[in-house]
Amino acid sequence: MSDWTTQVADTVDGIVDIARERAVEPVQKLGRAIVYGLLATFFLVAAVTVLAAGVFRALVVYLPGEEVWPAHLITGGIFVSGGMLLWSKRR
Repeated sequence: MSDWTTQVADTVDGIVDIARERAVEPVQKLGRAIVYGLLATFFLVAAVTVLAAGVFRALVVYLPGEEVWPAHLITGGIFVSGGMLLWSKRR
């Protein structure tokens, strides 16, 4: 009599394992990919912002003269050139 109970328990356990393998694990992988992608994007945007501010500040300090407009011109040119490059690579 106890033989069929173990078979039923093993069958239910197998079905639960298959359902978990086919439903839960792909959703977990997708969730991890989304969270890690958003986290990486946040850190990348923060790093680029700090880097751009640092480059601008270095230009203001090290360019000769009292004017600030050459630093604006150089950093603006860098961003416009980068934007033109990315725009030319679009599909």
